[in-house]
Amino acid sequence: MSRLALFDLDGTLADRQSALSDAVTGLFRSRALSTDAEQWLRTELADRATASDFVRLQDTFGLEVAGADLWREYVDRMAAAVTCRPGVLEGLSRLRSAAWTIGVITNGAGDIQRAKLAGTGLVDLVDGVAVSGDLEIRKPDLRLFELAATRCGVSLADGGWMVGDNPIGDIGGGQRAGLRTIWLRGRRWPEALPAAHHVVDDITDAITILLNETE
Repeated sequence: MSRLALFDLDGTLADRQSALSDAVTGLFRSRALSTDAEQWLRTELADRATASDFVRLQDTFGLEVAGADLWREYVDRMAAAVTCRPGVLEGLSRLRSAAWTIGVITNGAGDIQRAKLAGTGLVDLVDGVAVSGDLEIRKPDLRLFELAATRCGVSLADGGWMVGDNPIGDIGGGQRAGLRTIWLRGRRWPEALPAAHHVVDDITDAITILLNETE
């Protein structure tokens, strides 16, 4: 089996939730916006963020500042706030040393997802990145998995692994792509979805499973 490992970004390799809170708080303090506007944006950004969210923020609350300017500031703040634990970075480095090809496949806008990869240092540890905004499609769409493999310089036909926290997007999508899967427990598992090959409580446990692979 190919030593290809595709990882989800938000909630798997990187801590999006704490970064989201810090970025939104910083944005609203710098722009002196209302608490109603802040709560509205936190709700809208709960799962993902795009530039259009900030245009709607401007329109909904009649803000003088342009939505595009708010978006750019949010991207910068997220890139500064998002973190990836040292143990995760070390684990990915060990995978690379063990001749694994590492890719990131993530839903979201291209500019903010790549800013997160740069801000966390992950960009130096991956061979290819596929972001849903690149094709205007989202996991579990097979085309996004194919793009990730292509950008890693390999083929999905050779197999590999998908690691993520989203049962449908990551695990269901990985299964559809013919990959073995590792689910990072947390979200509710849909009853109709076939089981992942492994279930872990921490991303470092998933990396250990891959390192122990001898196939």
